[in-house]
Amino acid sequence: MSDAPITEAELQAYADGKLDPERRSEVEAWLAVRPEEAERIGDYRKLGEALRTAYDSILAEPVPQRLIRKRSRWRRYAVAASWMGVGILLGGALGWQLHDVRPASVASADAATVMARRAAIAHATYSPEVRHPVEVGADQEEHLVAWLSKRLGAPVRAPKLEELGYSLVGGRLLPGENGPVAHFMYQAQPGTRVTLYVRTEAVENRETAFRYAAEGKVRVFYWVDRKLGYALSSADTSKDELFKIANSVYRQLNP
Repeated sequence: MSDAPITEAELQAYADGKLDPERRSEVEAWLAVRPEEAERIGDYRKLGEALRTAYDSILAEPVPQRLIRKRSRWRRYAVAASWMGVGILLGGALGWQLHDVRPASVASADAATVMARRAAIAHATYSPEVRHPVEVGADQEEHLVAWLSKRLGAPVRAPKLEELGYSLVGGRLLPGENGPVAHFMYQAQPGTRVTLYVRTEAVENRETAFRYAAEGKVRVFYWVDRKLGYALSSADTSKDELFKIANSVYRQLNP
């Protein structure tokens, strides 16, 4: 067995099934004596499997020609998708926007839609957790924000939502399609939870607009602002309430 320490990159590769067999056995032995780490990596594997099962076929679908030819139709376009056997409707932007902007490119819109799907599944995976809903609790908020900012390679913040009745529970690091993702969780007194999914974008996007999607019971408002993409999710709040929270998050991140 190698004496080389197990790195986070190797743990993520193990979760994705991309680690070579020899190193995989060493990682498994390392996890066997670290139950909390094993549970965390197990959650990553479940999340990845759920994404592949639900969306691989959808992501392989060609972009409809009418979207490429007629940009004016983008807002009315909706993609029929399925999430673990549940019929959903994803798509178009809301009439309300944060700025007066033109429709984003097809490529960036597709990437944002994938982000919304991942955010919804992450919310459904972690929001029911009682013992381990987050990796780092709100009592270590400064450390949490610094850690996630370092991993994403961009400054991230945990918005303050106390005025809306939500307090920070904490956050965790998740694997994304293009790199690490920051995942913050908030909770209201009755136990209602909302999560904020933050990822870096491959290209800078200055066209910002709210979009809405529903993944089963999970509602998502999502947007892309320059080099960061955001998705706010909840299965316990109304669409209007989630919109108010998303609006507060946006204002705080863009003072």
